[in-house]
Parts: sequence; C-alpha cells; structure tokens
Amino acid sequence: MTQAPALIPSHVPADRIVDIDIYVPPGLEAHGFHKAWSDLSAQHPAVVWTPRNEGHWIALGGPALFDVQSDPERFSSRIIVLPKSVGEMHGLIPTTIDPPEHRPYRQLLNAHLNPGAIRGAAESIRATAVELIEGFAARGHCDFTAEYAQQFPIRVFMALVGIDASEAPKIRHWAECMTRPGMDMTFDEAKAVFFDYVGPLVDERLHTPGDDMISAMLHADLGEGRRLTRDEALSIVTQVLIAGLDTVVNVLGFIMHELAQNPALRADLQQRGADLTPVVHELFRRFGLVTIAREVRHEIADFHGVTLKAGDMIAIPTQVHGLDPRVNADPLVIDTTRNRPRHSTFGSGPHMCPGQELARKEVAITLEEWLRRIPDFTIGPDSDLSPVPGIVGALRRVELVWPT
Repeated sequence: MTQAPALIPSHVPADRIVDIDIYVPPGLEAHGFHKAWSDLSAQHPAVVWTPRNEGHWIALGGPALFDVQSDPERFSSRIIVLPKSVGEMHGLIPTTIDPPEHRPYRQLLNAHLNPGAIRGAAESIRATAVELIEGFAARGHCDFTAEYAQQFPIRVFMALVGIDASEAPKIRHWAECMTRPGMDMTFDEAKAVFFDYVGPLVDERLHTPGDDMISAMLHADLGEGRRLTRDEALSIVTQVLIAGLDTVVNVLGFIMHELAQNPALRADLQQRGADLTPVVHELFRRFGLVTIAREVRHEIADFHGVTLKAGDMIAIPTQVHGLDPRVNADPLVIDTTRNRPRHSTFGSGPHMCPGQELARKEVAITLEEWLRRIPDFTIGPDSDLSPVPGIVGALRRVELVWPT
C-alpha cells in the first residue's frame, strides 16, 4: 500500500479527481471511520478517481458500488486488493476467481457455513460467549477488544477449522500484514508465511482427516471425483483463515462502542430478548467495514457518468452502500424499525460473504448474553478509539466499565 501519486489517465475527467487514500480516508482521525466515509459519499459524485495507491476509481455512491459488486461480467475479481501491484500477488481462491470457475470452491465453503450448519453450532457458540462474559462480569470493567472481541469469534472459528485457539494470535498477525499498511511484513512476505504454516496442516489432514471444516474441504468431491490439488488447498485454506480472524472481531468493537453510548438502543435490545434479527441486520448496515476492489474487464462508455477502461481498478468501500443517504435515510442513525435496510456489508453477487450467517449469529448471541449480565455500561477511560488504517476498519481498544 503506497502513497505515491500516479499520473492521471487521459480518460479521467478533471471534475472526478479527488485526493482520497482509501486506507486513510479524509476525516478518519477527526470524525471516525463511518462518518468519514458517509461524508465522502455525500460530498462527491458516485464514481471518482484518486491518484493514491497507483491510481484507481472509487465507487462512492451506494448504487454504483452495488453495480460493481454484482456484475462479474464487467468487473472481475481477479484483483481485489489495491494498489494493483500488490493485488496481483493475492491470487487466493475463491475470492480472486470469477464465475463460473469459482463455483466448486464456493460450494465447499457454503457446505459448512450455510444457515443449517450455523444453527447446529449455535449452542457451542453461546457457551463460548457465556464463558468469556462471566469471566469478567463481576469485575466491573474489561478491555472489550482484547478480552472478548479478539477471543470470542476467533475461538468459535478455530474450533470450526480444528486448530488450537493458541495459534490464533500469530495467524491474525499475518492476516493483518495482508490487510493493513505499515506492518512488519509485506503482503507477499505474509502470504509466504501463511503458506509455510498451512502446508503441513494440509498434508496432515489429507492423510489423517478430522471432524473439521478443513478436512472436509480437502476430501470433498468437486465433481467427477476431482478433489482440491495441494496448491488449491493451500490457497483456499489461507483465504479461510484470513477471513475468519478479522472482520467480526472489528465489527464487535464498533457495535459495543455504540451501545456503551446509546442507552435507548440498549433498552430496545433488552426489551426484544432473543428476537434480535432485525436489529442485527441494521447494525451490520451501520457498521460495514471492508474496502476491496475490482478490475474493469473491458471499456464501459458510461458508468455513472464516467468512462472506464479495461484494466482500470475500482475500489468498493462496502460500508458506503449502507451509509449513502440516497439508499438509507439518516444512514448514521441506528433505526431498529428500519424496513429492509440496504447495504453491502457482506457483499453482493457471486462473491457474497459465505460467513455471513456465522457473523450474524455471533453478534446476536453476544448482544443477548452480554445484556443479560451487563445491562448498563459505558466507555472506560483507558479506551483508545482512534481508527486503524487498512482494508478492514477497526477501533484500537474499546474498554467498557459497569456498576457491580
């Protein structure tokens, strides 16, 4: 991720040029992650071009962003990370494969992350949440980020893939090196370390499969008796680990930060009891946090007022869709009665996040079990609420305090 400005291509209109670094957007420090993106969406046209990160388009309008995500015929997932020179090194499956080639790999993920599978795991997920919350509830305070957000979804996910939870910190660090600027490894160095770690794991489970998601994927029939090759296995397992150890960790931080400052929302949630599905949908709309990209397949003469050339990159900050006031009225307001909130937090089209059911279940169970034990809480003085730059939005440290 580089800040070196790029030359402006001749097909970019002067009135669409902006100075936006998608990993450190203007207003990030002053207004926070979501307000910064909401303001950018309101202040600029639906599609703009920035010279940052080697030069690329940005979809800042909700409908434009949805169009990019949902149309693999015009927008390829071959490169999903910016700058383009870094994205060329990504190559993980199935996220960088377009339909129809991606379908067999996607079906491997869907088989273990579909609603039925997640319902079957609900009690185990709940037990993990209860154990963590009861570990600090009597104390009257916690570092929510370290003691819950970085523990709960990771423990759930590590059990799903059959890896000891003690391995999670180093795996998450490698994932952050692939999603955040300024880390101690470059993107390609972190990917190489991932493959070195995943290789023996794949070999072991090919020969001695267990009762876990990785073993099941390695031994699944992709059609006509074909199984994953070893290279494919390294790629898809690495992608699964990256996706499973970051996003829910960070969305939980934003949600609990909001709840700590919003007693009316807490009261609403408590009144609903276990019926939290509509609220969870609204919370994911409000707190989308992943910025990825697509590559333009061929020239598009008029895409929301601009011409796109083959090979152009276009960033899709998925949080923008839910925060666009033309898509959702008063988008920064959490409205638990909002009818069918529209957003792209989990993506759209063929690459819609396969882990969305798990993410929603983890958030719903967290809210239910937390508010049952800790109904009133505020932000603690040792919090560091500064935003963390990168592909995935985050708050550095959310400390919570409550009466005992």
